[in-house]
Amino acid sequence: MSSDLERRYRRVLRLLPGWYREQWEEDMVAAFLDSWLTGDPEADEYISKAAGPSSAEVASVAGLAVRLYLGGPGTARRYAWGQALRRAVLAVLLLHAVLAVDILVFLEGNRRLVGWLPAPPGSLAVAPGGVWDAVFYLASVTWIAVFVALAVGHYRTGRVLAALAIVPNLAALLQAQLTGIMPAPFGSWPFWALFDLAPVLAMTAFHRDAPPTARRPWLLALPAGYLLVYGPLLALEATGNSAWLPDFPGLCCIIVSLACLAHAPRAWSRRAAGTGLWSLTLILLAAVAGANRLLTLTDYVNDPHLIKVSLAELLIVLAAVALVAPDAARAQAVTPAPPHPSAVAG
Repeated sequence: MSSDLERRYRRVLRLLPGWYREQWEEDMVAAFLDSWLTGDPEADEYISKAAGPSSAEVASVAGLAVRLYLGGPGTARRYAWGQALRRAVLAVLLLHAVLAVDILVFLEGNRRLVGWLPAPPGSLAVAPGGVWDAVFYLASVTWIAVFVALAVGHYRTGRVLAALAIVPNLAALLQAQLTGIMPAPFGSWPFWALFDLAPVLAMTAFHRDAPPTARRPWLLALPAGYLLVYGPLLALEATGNSAWLPDFPGLCCIIVSLACLAHAPRAWSRRAAGTGLWSLTLILLAAVAGANRLLTLTDYVNDPHLIKVSLAELLIVLAAVALVAPDAARAQAVTPAPPHPSAVAG
């Protein structure tokens, strides 16, 4: 009597990964049917033809499927990749936050908002002006709030702020596409796609079934990241050696390569535990940095020297990734048990 209703539910459950359906499909179908059937033959016959699945049930199954595919507990290899994806998103947001802190430092130096801080060198002072510049500064600083929100576990707030933060850059790029004039110091299309849009889409990996984020290390990484990255860069610019500075894609390649080199001893140590997730994270970040470097090669079509430098940066990234790749492969071997289908209630 319930064959039609059961068939419809099984069709919805196809959204779930096959390995999960093998373990839980029968229990889930039985639970769904029990929620509808009354025991009255006539009523159950009508229900089997006209009832379920409700939109709320379909949304719940779809939400569970997303959480499973993005690395919820017990998803075999996807668990490791889900963890790595969340860490990679936080790392990209950390980069945004570091850039925003740099903007705040420059604005303070230009406006002298804090009297006891020394003024920056004249070559580093940037005077804000115009609506587009103000929008750029506001959007940049918003990334600090996005980073902090995700680091402390306010995922929904972080997603909303991030979705808003990427709009000004997109608007500026569209205007530049139509008029040929870039209205403010926004990023290029590769930057927007890889460092703005991609992290916002990947934030779906932050869900309630995901392991909690270690707040303290990530929050401390913001001031530490600014000092480690911008300390040397500011020193080079202040001393008149700015010609030594790589462009932004090159800087990303160098940072990821140094991170891989720093992590490699732990990745190769048999005594160090839990290093594989960071190795996977570095591989994801290297993929983003390498893609950005490749997409920006067209900027140097008339400069063979810079083309060679860019290709050398790519080779360095590949060599650095090769050091942590074996450890990343081992990280996918051990995972927790699959979650109970009660997770569909969310």
